[in-house]
Amino acid sequence: MSAITTPTDYRFPWYVRLFFWNQRRRYGQVLEPARLWGRTPRVFCSLALLYGALDRRSSPLEPALRSLVTVRVSQINWCRFCVDINSATVLKRGVEREKFDKLTEFRESGLFSAREQAALVYAEAVTCSDQQPGENLFTALRRYFDDDAIIELTGLIAFQNMSSKFNAALGVEPQGFCLPAKNKNSDGG
Repeated sequence: MSAITTPTDYRFPWYVRLFFWNQRRRYGQVLEPARLWGRTPRVFCSLALLYGALDRRSSPLEPALRSLVTVRVSQINWCRFCVDINSATVLKRGVEREKFDKLTEFRESGLFSAREQAALVYAEAVTCSDQQPGENLFTALRRYFDDDAIIELTGLIAFQNMSSKFNAALGVEPQGFCLPAKNKNSDGG
């Protein structure tokens, strides 16, 4: 159960409700993190616009790669909600289930391209507090990405770190997009 919940009768501003309408259309429901962020409307709108900019069609990072990166960051941060929704997205974007299932073993599996591996190694280095991207990592990245793409990849990783840490800290549960939703009456096991 979430550490903080939003009452069902909470009154959001009209412009936040527009985002909710779009989420219902896209996902069939309003996302719980949106209900939480929506309690701070200006921050929520800014975050929604930032996410839209990072997930745009003209991004130098292909959609499947963006989704693989967001799932990996979510796994590292133990965000069950983010793993759930981003897993559904990665599968919708054409990543084979076998490959997706090997994401935590991307270095050894042989299913990931060198480009994907470079982005995922970088995502781990940026996400894990005990690591720091070094010159060797940037040399590897530059084989597959120009500087603008690296900047955008870094922004995506930073955004997903913020999002997954926010959701994990507040105990936001999966909503059943890819993983079974946790039974609200269960004992947590």
